[in-house]
Amino acid sequence: MSREIRLSLLYRDMWQSSGKYQPRVDQLKQIAPVIIEMGCFSRVETNGGAFEQVNLLYGENPNMAVREFTAPFNKVGIQTHMLDRGLNALRMFPVPADVRKLMYKVKHAQGVDITRIFCGLNDPRNIIPSIRYAKEGGMIPQASLCITYSPIHTVEYYVNLAKTLIEAGAEEICLKDMAGIGRPFSIGQIIKGIKQMFPNIMVSYHGHSGPGFSVASMLEAAKNGVDVIDVAMEPLSWGMIHPDVITVHAMLRDAGFSLPDINMEAYMEARRLTQTFMDDFLGFFIDPGNKIMTSLLVGCGLPGGMMGSMMADLKGMHSAINLALKQKGKPEVSLNNLVVQLFKEVETIWPKLGYPPLVTPFSQYVKNIALMNIFALAKDEPRYSMIDKDAWGMILGKAGKLPGELAPEIVQLAKEKGLEFYTGDPQTPYPDELDRFRKEMKENGWEEGSDQEELFEFAMHERQYRDFKSGIAKERFNKELEDAKEKAKAPIIVKRPVIESPTIDVNAVLSQYSNAKPVHAPCSGQILWQVDYNDKSLPPAVGTTINKGDTFCYVQQPYGIEAVKSGFTGTIISTYVKQGALVEKSEILAFVNE
Repeated sequence: MSREIRLSLLYRDMWQSSGKYQPRVDQLKQIAPVIIEMGCFSRVETNGGAFEQVNLLYGENPNMAVREFTAPFNKVGIQTHMLDRGLNALRMFPVPADVRKLMYKVKHAQGVDITRIFCGLNDPRNIIPSIRYAKEGGMIPQASLCITYSPIHTVEYYVNLAKTLIEAGAEEICLKDMAGIGRPFSIGQIIKGIKQMFPNIMVSYHGHSGPGFSVASMLEAAKNGVDVIDVAMEPLSWGMIHPDVITVHAMLRDAGFSLPDINMEAYMEARRLTQTFMDDFLGFFIDPGNKIMTSLLVGCGLPGGMMGSMMADLKGMHSAINLALKQKGKPEVSLNNLVVQLFKEVETIWPKLGYPPLVTPFSQYVKNIALMNIFALAKDEPRYSMIDKDAWGMILGKAGKLPGELAPEIVQLAKEKGLEFYTGDPQTPYPDELDRFRKEMKENGWEEGSDQEELFEFAMHERQYRDFKSGIAKERFNKELEDAKEKAKAPIIVKRPVIESPTIDVNAVLSQYSNAKPVHAPCSGQILWQVDYNDKSLPPAVGTTINKGDTFCYVQQPYGIEAVKSGFTGTIISTYVKQGALVEKSEILAFVNE
């Protein structure tokens, strides 16, 4: 009999990797029964990580969202799992031990079965306490290996890390390939090594699609003994997200593995519902670039889950960087070129920062340092001129031990600033705090909630919880949504002066030139006659000869620059758009007479 592979749907992580927000509780309640009807999932990711903060940002109660979403799966025996950042629990910075302990009791009571515990530095000191707390709270502790690719992060490194965590009580292991840069063969060898030592331990593989390795990695994982594979589903699969369940299912069945059938009617309904959530409001906050896969991630290793925030940061810094370049007499850069610069800078500085696996929050720290380096270099200032306190915390060892050695220049910079390196337990600087929150809740007349879930939420997300309770969060979100909808109504094409004529009289052109051929825009976007956007020169002069296959101009789109190729050889007889003008797909840009 063929070996069984289980599938886990990452419904909320799909949204996390796409944009800023995830579905509201009413939407989660709609989709849950349909996911069950698909009949192919033994597990569903329901909460954890940043997901519950999003509910607070809506002005929603995250505890109700978790209970409502897990309940249908609990009833039919589909296991639910959450994402757990170890020392940081559900936020981006360390959490006191008493709050960490309470989390597992609360989440178990809310219907969550498994907690996926990870540390962005793979420091066992940040994972092992959570393994113990999870067991005490009644949950299954699944310890994660944050997968990356470096001279330090070898197969032996990961197998030994898994051994340490299993011997400390982990009941399952997850290979968390958050950037999808784990090489397929190595992924298989890691799983093989774990299974040889612990044949009965449950192993999951979680791989984002970004650079394109993930499907091959899933097949290698399956061949070497993996038990559970995480998948996504359209219309949010692929890109920076995860492979679609249909592709993975077909691949594994062809390889001889046993999987339950997919109810395609339910799949299409789940797909339709997901699209309606996007059309309702979630799509307004999805960056189109996150639907695109790129092999550029192979080098820099940035994770899929941070691409939305990264693009927002780049757009925010773009004008400041170009202003600095202009003031220094340097050529300005397009947003597309800035993305490439950022990827290269991350690739340059990552080894110097001790090879921290690029996962939350350390991916953000490295990205922030890289972005500030680009800004500093634009101003002719040295690298590392601007490092924020959280990134310094990572460098100094306050979040855990870095896998590799810091470059001498980083160590010297810390000494020059009078900063001290920390080698103690990362939990020690964060004493228990629950009593402080209990006291304030009592003073405010706030209930601690069923199973102390409101106390937990306040202690975990203090600022967001205050905004939720005051109503500010809902008011702020409604305003943000209103602005996003207004922006979406804006026309794609703006009125613009033309070069030759205010209108395009096609018949007049054809009557004058019998062999006139139109050149159409292959996509919507911004016309660049020169790749340097600031070159305001006119398009090619009328009378210029162009050959078939030559680049006629370019269209700037959110995901990059697309060249417009000439489909014929001839002479340019008219052009209709200026540098920087917005055009729609199929709009006539010019005529060429063959």
